[in-house]
Amino acid sequence: MLNSASEVEFSEEKTTEEISQLSSLALSGDTAYSEKTSTGLPEKTGYPDSVYIMAANIFQGIRFEKSPEKVLIKYGNEPLPSSTESEDESFQRLSYELAFSALKFQDILETILIDSYIFPSTTIPDHLNSLIIVMLYDFQDRKFQARLLSDNEESIAEVLEVENLLNSGKLIVLSSMQYLTKNGFSISSFKTKLAAALARCRIKHDALSIYHILPETVRNQEIRASTLPLYAWINTCKISPEEVYHSLKKKGYNKVKSVLHIDNKVFAVDQHCYDVLIFPSHLKSDLLNIDLFKDYKLVFQDKSRSLAVHSVKALLNMDDDILMVNSDIEILHETFINLESKDHRLQKVKVILLLPRCSGLGVSNPVEFILNEHEDTGLLKDFSQGGPSEDKLHILAQQQYEQLTHAMKFTRAQAVVYCTCSVYPEENEGVVKKALEFQDHGTKVQSYR
Repeated sequence: MLNSASEVEFSEEKTTEEISQLSSLALSGDTAYSEKTSTGLPEKTGYPDSVYIMAANIFQGIRFEKSPEKVLIKYGNEPLPSSTESEDESFQRLSYELAFSALKFQDILETILIDSYIFPSTTIPDHLNSLIIVMLYDFQDRKFQARLLSDNEESIAEVLEVENLLNSGKLIVLSSMQYLTKNGFSISSFKTKLAAALARCRIKHDALSIYHILPETVRNQEIRASTLPLYAWINTCKISPEEVYHSLKKKGYNKVKSVLHIDNKVFAVDQHCYDVLIFPSHLKSDLLNIDLFKDYKLVFQDKSRSLAVHSVKALLNMDDDILMVNSDIEILHETFINLESKDHRLQKVKVILLLPRCSGLGVSNPVEFILNEHEDTGLLKDFSQGGPSEDKLHILAQQQYEQLTHAMKFTRAQAVVYCTCSVYPEENEGVVKKALEFQDHGTKVQSYR
């Protein structure tokens, strides 16, 4: 707690100095921020209220829980009420990205809130703390500038409360809508204190920017994600490649042989998969707003998924059937591991495509991976730390081994295509090598490719 007014009041000279530093104290740092804007994208102006609410609820479900003696901030257990806009795909993507960013900086954001005396000096309900974390991340990411709102945007009371708190040090109480101002805080003091806390955190860790406090593996992932091109699969059930090319050309996109180091509106056809297009990474926001993506005629997808399918296609005849199995697939309501190799329905199986659950650390964009693959949101925890724990990696590898060896029991199958989105040998060649050593001496198996 604060002991005197002198502890919370800054001299006019110091306040002016700290406010002048606001533009250079974002968590991502000057270097990272210039990388984001060097492509010509507009500077960030904030999110709609509903995105903050959704992001807070996502963060609440994936945040790191600490032991009681290390808890700095308590979080409520109930989610904040969300609006109908939560069903909007673009809002979901923004919410996941914001929650993921806040998760990576959770420790730093909590420390800043404590160091700036926002906690425990204000009366803040626990259920708003997740919202405070995600909004604080966004607040610093746009360099503490005011959020720009559209005239027709509907305001959400909880967001207004937190925004008012971060900007002025005032907290609006929902029940009475009365303003409460803690002793000793001026209108601009919290914003200034947040900036000062950011600076102290950076200096403490002797880091060029607070972004550089993140684990090196996490920083490398972000650098890779920002430089790799975007891959989009053409949904040939809805549209032909030629129709996609024509539609993109009408939108101002030019077809080229390679998109490397090109900043213009261009696209290229992947050399391995004819139904996969490649775009420069900076075009993502623009692409999401065109009908081809809105109508799922083009779908962002990691290239490994298409490579796996094309590998299987090369092994099939034109009139071969395709069976899909999983607990949520309509064709066979069974998990693959529970299917018997002697099942009469599977006696003519020729090729098995195995896409086991994996760490996913090989994908360039974890949010797209989770949304497109309907993966567990908890994977964002692993991404935020640079990878899964050794125990979790061992469990995943064991599950993959069990599924691969089970696939090899289908003796009539001529090939098993094994595909992961992992960079770990334990999930790739380690599993395959171990599975190849597996032998069922009671049956004669065909050669695997």
